[in-house]
Amino acid sequence: MSDPASQLKKGVLEILVLHLLSRRNLYGYQLISELDERSDGYFKLKEGTLYPVLYRLEDSGLVESYWEQDTGKRGVRRKYYRITAAGRAWLREMTGELALFYHSIYKIMGDEN
Repeated sequence: MSDPASQLKKGVLEILVLHLLSRRNLYGYQLISELDERSDGYFKLKEGTLYPVLYRLEDSGLVESYWEQDTGKRGVRRKYYRITAAGRAWLREMTGELALFYHSIYKIMGDEN
Protein backbone atom coordinates (compact mmCIF):
# COMPACT_ATOMS: atom_id res chain seq x y z
CA MET A 1 0.00 0.00 0.00
CA SER A 2 1.29 3.48 -0.81
CA ASP A 3 1.90 6.22 1.73
CA PRO A 4 -1.50 7.57 2.92
CA ALA A 5 -0.23 11.15 3.25
CA SER A 6 1.06 10.99 -0.31
CA GLN A 7 -2.34 9.85 -1.59
CA LEU A 8 -4.13 12.66 0.27
CA LYS A 9 -1.72 15.26 -1.10
CA LYS A 10 -2.11 13.93 -4.64
CA GLY A 11 -5.86 14.37 -4.39
CA VAL A 12 -5.66 18.11 -3.78
CA LEU A 13 -2.60 19.19 -5.77
CA GLU A 14 -4.56 20.29 -8.81
CA ILE A 15 -6.84 22.45 -6.67
CA LEU A 16 -3.90 24.02 -4.85
CA VAL A 17 -2.00 24.73 -8.06
CA LEU A 18 -5.07 26.31 -9.64
CA HIS A 19 -5.67 28.38 -6.52
CA LEU A 20 -2.14 29.79 -6.65
CA LEU A 21 -2.46 30.48 -10.37
CA SER A 22 -5.76 32.26 -9.77
CA ARG A 23 -3.79 34.85 -7.78
CA ARG A 24 -0.98 35.39 -10.32
CA ASN A 25 0.88 33.72 -13.17
CA LEU A 26 3.80 31.60 -11.96
CA TYR A 27 6.55 29.40 -13.35
CA GLY A 28 7.26 25.93 -12.00
CA TYR A 29 9.88 26.79 -9.40
CA GLN A 30 7.67 29.59 -8.05
CA LEU A 31 4.79 27.12 -7.68
CA ILE A 32 7.01 24.66 -5.82
CA SER A 33 8.26 27.43 -3.52
CA GLU A 34 4.77 28.83 -2.85
CA LEU A 35 3.35 25.40 -2.02
CA ASP A 36 6.25 24.66 0.31
CA GLU A 37 6.20 28.05 2.03
CA ARG A 38 2.43 28.37 2.45
CA SER A 39 2.09 24.84 3.82
CA ASP A 40 5.04 25.15 6.22
CA GLY A 41 6.81 22.38 4.32
CA TYR A 42 3.90 19.94 4.14
CA PHE A 43 3.66 20.30 0.35
CA LYS A 44 7.36 20.03 -0.46
CA LEU A 45 7.26 18.92 -4.10
CA LYS A 46 9.86 17.87 -6.58
CA GLU A 47 9.67 18.91 -10.21
CA GLY A 48 8.82 15.33 -11.13
CA THR A 49 5.64 15.64 -9.08
CA LEU A 50 4.58 19.16 -10.12
CA TYR A 51 5.08 19.05 -13.88
CA PRO A 52 2.76 16.09 -14.56
CA VAL A 53 0.07 18.01 -12.64
CA LEU A 54 0.68 21.10 -14.79
CA TYR A 55 0.61 19.04 -17.98
CA ARG A 56 -2.71 17.44 -17.00
CA LEU A 57 -4.19 20.83 -16.19
CA GLU A 58 -2.93 22.21 -19.50
CA ASP A 59 -4.24 19.22 -21.48
CA SER A 60 -7.62 19.73 -19.78
CA GLY A 61 -7.71 23.39 -20.79
CA LEU A 62 -7.64 24.58 -17.16
CA VAL A 63 -4.28 26.33 -17.50
CA GLU A 64 -2.21 27.61 -20.39
CA SER A 65 1.50 28.23 -20.60
CA TYR A 66 3.64 30.86 -22.25
CA TRP A 67 7.33 31.69 -22.38
CA GLU A 68 8.74 34.91 -20.99
CA GLN A 69 12.26 36.28 -20.92
CA ASP A 70 13.54 37.09 -17.43
CA THR A 71 14.67 40.67 -17.10
CA GLY A 72 17.27 39.80 -14.43
CA LYS A 73 21.02 39.32 -14.84
CA ARG A 74 20.76 35.93 -16.49
CA GLY A 75 17.97 36.72 -18.93
CA VAL A 76 16.65 33.14 -18.73
CA ARG A 77 13.47 32.17 -20.58
CA ARG A 78 10.85 30.75 -18.22
CA LYS A 79 7.67 28.88 -18.89
CA TYR A 80 4.83 30.54 -17.00
CA TYR A 81 1.40 29.12 -16.31
CA ARG A 82 -1.88 31.00 -16.06
CA ILE A 83 -5.35 29.82 -15.19
CA THR A 84 -8.01 29.92 -17.92
CA ALA A 85 -11.69 30.86 -17.58
CA ALA A 86 -12.50 27.13 -17.58
CA GLY A 87 -9.89 26.66 -14.84
CA ARG A 88 -11.50 29.37 -12.71
CA ALA A 89 -14.91 27.74 -13.09
CA TRP A 90 -13.51 24.31 -12.24
CA LEU A 91 -11.67 25.76 -9.23
CA ARG A 92 -14.89 27.34 -7.88
CA GLU A 93 -16.72 24.03 -8.28
CA MET A 94 -13.96 21.96 -6.70
CA THR A 95 -13.48 24.40 -3.82
CA GLY A 96 -17.14 23.86 -2.94
CA GLU A 97 -16.75 20.09 -3.26
CA LEU A 98 -13.64 20.15 -1.09
CA ALA A 99 -15.43 22.12 1.64
CA LEU A 100 -18.28 19.60 1.59
CA PHE A 101 -15.78 16.74 1.64
CA TYR A 102 -13.93 18.11 4.68
CA HIS A 103 -17.19 18.90 6.46
CA SER A 104 -18.45 15.35 5.89
CA ILE A 105 -15.21 13.81 7.16
CA TYR A 106 -15.34 15.98 10.26
CA LYS A 107 -18.95 14.96 10.91
CA ILE A 108 -17.87 11.32 10.83
CA MET A 109 -14.57 11.56 12.66
CA GLY A 110 -14.84 14.80 14.65
CA ASP A 111 -16.55 13.31 17.67
CA GLU A 112 -13.73 10.77 18.15
CA ASN A 113 -11.04 13.30 19.04
